[in-house]
Amino acid sequence: MSDAFVMGLGAQVMWLVVKLTAPVLLLGLAVGLLVSIFQATTQIQEQTLAFVPKILAVIVALLFFGSWMLRNLVDFTTSILGHLVNYVM
Repeated sequence: MSDAFVMGLGAQVMWLVVKLTAPVLLLGLAVGLLVSIFQATTQIQEQTLAFVPKILAVIVALLFFGSWMLRNLVDFTTSILGHLVNYVM
């Protein structure tokens, strides 16, 4: 295997990781920002207030995007295993 092939495969894996984690992270970030703005305007400094909405947002994102994420992961894995003979030689 050439170095270019390994680097290309690594780039594909990194792009897949970014693509799969982006919806969950962005939704958690948006909810965290809204909670922070709420805390700043009301001057409520309760630490647990920040965690519960973010956890719920991540759970909702996983429920909503989970099938899409799994489909992308299975497609990538199928592609890798389908071309395994090409990778070994």
